[in-house]
Amino acid sequence: MTAPPDAPATTPSPVLPPLRLGRHTITSPVVLAPMAGITNLAFRRLCRQYGAAGHAASGASSLYVNEMVTSRAVVERSPETMRLLEHDPDEHPRSVQLYSVDPTATRLAARLIATEDRADHIDLNFGCPVPKVTRKGGGAALPWKRDLFRAIVGAAVEEGARRDIPVTVKMRKGIDDEHLTYLEAAQIAVDEGVAAVSLHGRTAAQAYSGQADWAAIRLLKETITSVPVLGNGDIWSAEDALRMVAETGCDGVVVGRGCLGRPWLFTDLAAALAGSPARVRPTLGEVTATLRLHAEHLTDFYGGDELRACRDIRKHIAWYLKGFPAGSSVRNQLALVDSLAALDGLIATLDPDVPWPDEAADGPRGRAGSPRTVALPENWLRSRELDDTQAAQVAQAELSVSGG
Repeated sequence: MTAPPDAPATTPSPVLPPLRLGRHTITSPVVLAPMAGITNLAFRRLCRQYGAAGHAASGASSLYVNEMVTSRAVVERSPETMRLLEHDPDEHPRSVQLYSVDPTATRLAARLIATEDRADHIDLNFGCPVPKVTRKGGGAALPWKRDLFRAIVGAAVEEGARRDIPVTVKMRKGIDDEHLTYLEAAQIAVDEGVAAVSLHGRTAAQAYSGQADWAAIRLLKETITSVPVLGNGDIWSAEDALRMVAETGCDGVVVGRGCLGRPWLFTDLAAALAGSPARVRPTLGEVTATLRLHAEHLTDFYGGDELRACRDIRKHIAWYLKGFPAGSSVRNQLALVDSLAALDGLIATLDPDVPWPDEAADGPRGRAGSPRTVALPENWLRSRELDDTQAAQVAQAELSVSGG
């Protein structure tokens, strides 16, 4: 990576103080948002490595949350789930995100995580807009049911407290513009003892389309004053994070799609929130070296299985090369790579001296989707409380939601 400019002679003033989550202090108040198939141990390791030496800030100073896992799968010790719960020895705090629609499964999963010392922080997912999740009453659909939401949050907090493990919640504004839940849900979560609340400024109906509503984040910050409020949505650069902080007053930022193909973004964010103008602007050679290292880490993650690692890295290639003149032929071949040797051969055809393409590489990454009607359980919106039929349904719902 190209080293940022020399630091100014005077020490800059931090934009935000460190983020405190229970007993943990996160030096850079930045959180990696869990993304299925993305934020595994390999990607988290890559993000944390940048800035360790020769940079004005360190990517290792942020909080990295693993992929979402279901509480039921944790309780049943699904082999894939237990592998997803693994962390590097030097990864701290170790953070996991649980999905659940069942308070009992939540309690048992949190208890297992706590008693077996598998994490130092638990985040609860109430923001997923994926139809297979919301149609079971989970993710962004769940806070509509106040009693169920309270029971799940309370169970996780109580079990975490036994081992001094803070619990946080991540949510959306609500199901759609007619069914907003975030202000009430946040207050319930605080009443139950969470350490922080994160808000993605979109509804489930928006998916990732349109613009995130930062005004909602500002309102939440004005409403919730006893714990940190973190903002999420449309942070594509360090400058976006600075704008969000200025416009909302949030205590930290949560970054998802903006880091796709840019694991060094967390170094930029750490620098920006520390008041430094330093930014990482890698050449094409440095970007492809990062891509290669990512593939190596994935190979380790998959127990030495190069083919599986290369199949995984394929989806990252377009993100890494965004804005660079790589050529459609090479891009297409990279999207079919099946070994590290093949990856090396294709990388060797690219000009390593091509500079960072600035605006062409910036901006949105990942699929935005389009607005939609949210898939929900039958009669979900009829009442803010669970009826007997719905209570029975959600108790079985996790069995049909994969994700480890």
